[in-house]
Formats: sequence, C-alpha cells, structure tokens
Amino acid sequence: MDYENLVTVMRKLSLQAGDKIMEIYGQDDFDVKSKSDDSPVTAADEAADAIISAGLRAAFPDVMLVTEEQSATHSAKGDTFLIVDPLDGTKEFIHRRGDFTVNIALVENGKPTRGVVYAPAKSRMFFTQANGQSVEETGDFDKGTVGAVTPISVSDANNSALVVVASKSHRDQATDDYIAKYDVADMTSAGSSLKFCLVATGEADIYPRLGRTMEWDTAAGHAVLLGAGGDVVRFDDHTPLTYGKPDFANPFFIAHAPSAALKPA
Repeated sequence: MDYENLVTVMRKLSLQAGDKIMEIYGQDDFDVKSKSDDSPVTAADEAADAIISAGLRAAFPDVMLVTEEQSATHSAKGDTFLIVDPLDGTKEFIHRRGDFTVNIALVENGKPTRGVVYAPAKSRMFFTQANGQSVEETGDFDKGTVGAVTPISVSDANNSALVVVASKSHRDQATDDYIAKYDVADMTSAGSSLKFCLVATGEADIYPRLGRTMEWDTAAGHAVLLGAGGDVVRFDDHTPLTYGKPDFANPFFIAHAPSAALKPA
C-alpha cells in the first residue's frame, strides 16, 4: 500500500464528505429514516457515503471495502480492507450537538494502521501520517494541501487522578460501575469517535465502552490512537481488539493510554 497516497485520498474524501454533511446540517429540516436495526440514518449519511465509497473504489479498486451504509459489503471476508463510517454519531447530528465525525481507515492483518477522523462541526481533524504518526491538523482544511499539523501523543496518566471520557448517547449503569473502580479526577463526555481522539491527544486517559459497536465505528479512531502511542483492548481479557470479525461486530473494549493501569472487568 502506498501510504502517502492513501492518507492524501482519505483526508480529501473526509473533507469532501464533511462539506456535504454540513450542507445538510444547515438545512431547516432533513429526513430521518430507520434502518433494519432501528438505528437512524439521514440523507447526510447516504450522501457522505456516496462520496467516500466512490473515491476509495476509484483510487484503490483492488482493496476490499466495507462501509456501514452498504449492507452488501458486510458479507465481505478478509483481514485487510478499507472501512468507512461516513457519519459516525448520527444521533448527535440529528440533535444538532456537533459531536459527529467522518471515519475512514485501513485495516491490515486485522489491525487498523491508518485512519482519519474529521469532525466538521467542531473543525477538528485527526489522521495518521504515512509513517504512522498521528497528528491533529489546524487551519483552513484545504482539500489539496495539508495545513499545519501537530503530532499528538497519549497522556502520562496519573492513576490517582484519571480523566475518563464516556459516551454521550450510550452511557449506562454498567459503564458507571466500571468507571467507579478507578480514581477519577474528571469525567468528560463526547459523541462518536472523538472519544478515541481525546485519549490520543492526552485530553483523557481512558475510554471504556460497554455497549454494542461495529468495526466501522471504531477503526479510524483506533488507528489514530495507535499512532499516538495508545491502545484499544477487549474489556473481558485486555487482549488487543482485532478487525475482520465475521459480522464486523466488536466486543466491549477499553481505549487507553498505556500508563493508565486497567482494572479487571
């Protein structure tokens, strides 16, 4: 894989999709439909998916593509593939809370190695460079030219005063019970894959997720966190979270800075 080209394409497509999402976000009203699993989908999800999937198929015709909005791709089999959630945090989008992201990632041998997470309403862009180092880009987000970037890295966690990030829309008692095992100095909440990015930048130390997620929800954020020195492990046994599972469904997991001492499930 030509990582330089891959990162260029993923970044550009995320920006193009973000423009379309924000165009729809700015409308007075937009249609919300329900998918077969009762999760919501909007015109923004579908329009962003069309932009990204067409761009990836044109640039990388020989690479397997899995995208949330195309159920035909969910039966694909392999451990190396491109994976897309064109609008992660649809509920945040519908309620106009801004915590939604465009997620594009490359998985190689079951591990997310390159990814981009773009939050268009918050003007935050995180991606892995060709060398694997994760950065946050600031500036005007020109589609043809990368702006100023800052390398990001996970925190040196203080285990007697941890910062925990948890979901805005999926917080439950089991999550709260697990968080209570830690010495927590501060709690923050965020929607979508931004939670991975907050751990990647050192703004949080740990993100436990005790709820259903799919690989397209997590791959890009996971790649960004790995490129910042972090890790994502299964909740039950703390082994690495892997990709290319038969139904692309994740077990519960914990994203964390390695210096944060994990408690047992």
